[in-house]
Amino acid sequence: MTFLQPFSPYLLSALRIVSGLVFLQHGTTKYLSIPATQMSGISPTTMPGAAGVVELVCGALIVVGLFSRPAAFLASGTMAVAYFMAHAPQNFYPILNGGELAIMYCFAFLYIAAAGPGPLSVDRILGKA
Repeated sequence: MTFLQPFSPYLLSALRIVSGLVFLQHGTTKYLSIPATQMSGISPTTMPGAAGVVELVCGALIVVGLFSRPAAFLASGTMAVAYFMAHAPQNFYPILNGGELAIMYCFAFLYIAAAGPGPLSVDRILGKA
C-alpha cells in the first residue's frame, strides 16, 4: 500500500494530534471536570492524580507539538507504569484487565517520541523537530 506513503508525515502529525487529544481528556476530567466523571476532583498526591498531571500537561504539549519528543516519552512511560501497576496484576490478558488503552497509548507515544511530531507542529515551526 504505497499510495499513502506521500501522506506519511501528515499522518504522523494526525496520530500525534488525535492521540494527544484523547489522552488530554483524561487530565481534563481529573483536574477541570471536563467532562465530569468519577475521576473528577482527584487528589494529585495519589497515583491516578499524578498520572492526571502528566495527562494534562503532556497531552496539551503533544496536541500542539511543543516539546513533542520529551512529552511523548514521559507520557509513554506513565502509561507503561499504569499498565504494570494497575492492570497487569488483575489478569494476564489486557482485554480482561482493562489495560488495552494504556498499552496503545504507551506504544503510540513511544513511536512519536522516536519519530518526532511530524510537519504540523510548533516544534517544526521553531525548527526544533
